[in-house]
Amino acid sequence: MPGIRTQKQSTKVRSLILGGTLFAGVFSGWAMAQDTAAPAAKPVTFLGTVQTLSGSTITVKSDAGATMQVTVAADARLLRIEPGQKTLAGASPFNLADLQTGDRVMARGSASADGSSLTASMLVAIKGADIAQKQERDREDWQKNGTGGLVKSVDPAASTVTISAGAGGKRMEVIHAAPTTIVRRYAPGSVRFDQAVKSTLDQIKAGDQLRARGAKNADGTGLEAEEIVSGSFLNLAGPIQAVNAAASTFTLNDAATKKAVVISVSPDSEVKKLDPAVAQRLAARLGGAGRPGGASASGSAPGAGSNGPPSGASSGPPSGPPPGSGGDRPAGAPGRGGSGPDLQQLLARTPSVTLKDLQKGNMVIVVATEGQAAGTATAITVVAGVEPMLQASTSASQAMLSSSWNLGGGGGEGGGGGEGPQ
Repeated sequence: MPGIRTQKQSTKVRSLILGGTLFAGVFSGWAMAQDTAAPAAKPVTFLGTVQTLSGSTITVKSDAGATMQVTVAADARLLRIEPGQKTLAGASPFNLADLQTGDRVMARGSASADGSSLTASMLVAIKGADIAQKQERDREDWQKNGTGGLVKSVDPAASTVTISAGAGGKRMEVIHAAPTTIVRRYAPGSVRFDQAVKSTLDQIKAGDQLRARGAKNADGTGLEAEEIVSGSFLNLAGPIQAVNAAASTFTLNDAATKKAVVISVSPDSEVKKLDPAVAQRLAARLGGAGRPGGASASGSAPGAGSNGPPSGASSGPPSGPPPGSGGDRPAGAPGRGGSGPDLQQLLARTPSVTLKDLQKGNMVIVVATEGQAAGTATAITVVAGVEPMLQASTSASQAMLSSSWNLGGGGGEGGGGGEGPQ
């Protein structure tokens, strides 16, 4: 990144909103002013999370997975900032001994010839605990003031986007953008919110998934957006043909195209499995009968291409709180306009699973980005245990999941989803 002018000129930090269930990059980059006089050796900047500490040497891992051995010079400038702080004006000095594993840092200085180590003359840090607290506050804000769904139409001249939201996408909402509205779009092939790039309304197309946060009107038909995030994603549904846990992939027979798609599950993917009783209730909302026998406790399904009910299935009485009792990434307020509890709130309460918990024949719904090779995709969200929903209506089930893509990025180990800072 470019250099720093002077200590009097504050370094600007790009602060991204935390909207999903996972870490969304509290400060994924510094926008720095360029030195007017070219230095003899161009300083190197490295941003990441502290992995280990030993005296004045720390190991830092970037979001892309690269590691750097950082030796902090004795006369280095050490500054701590708060999550979301946009300048160094309010930064406070700190002692290197106070740095902890999990803190986010930006190290700046001279790098070794092979680029594997760096001697830092400046270190800017954010406490990991402060990041987690901001993450929680922003999740609550997205839950309270967020909405999402499939884009139906865009009017750049009027600065509006109309989306279909709620159960089955039956409720229309108009998103109003202002000159101050932050508009971002997922980068091609990325499932991480912190890699979303600056965008404009005219880049949003019908069929895109969209999330927005702002002030809702009284009847839930519109929202004055503070932030809009959109993306063009694949909506896939069907039975699993094979699972390769070692390669973190599974093969899905897509019901719409009748073609096999190899789905990669990355650490940023979210994998959930619905309780059978919950799946039955959701199926009933979609117009399915919610028949006993719609899904088994194990989430097993008939073989690929089967349209009949799963054999040996049973459903018990609902357990725990009803769906929609809370969560992190709602597509809209539960029960608004008679739409009933919201699937996104339900998913936030649903335990994450790993690929090892999925089996051949299981029916899944997947929101994904298209892969580099034909017939491949990278999962954003995978939901298993959806047999009753797909029997009721495949298209409506996919519409229910249309805005569940991960705003946070950073799942658990082994592609099993999970929560917490990454």
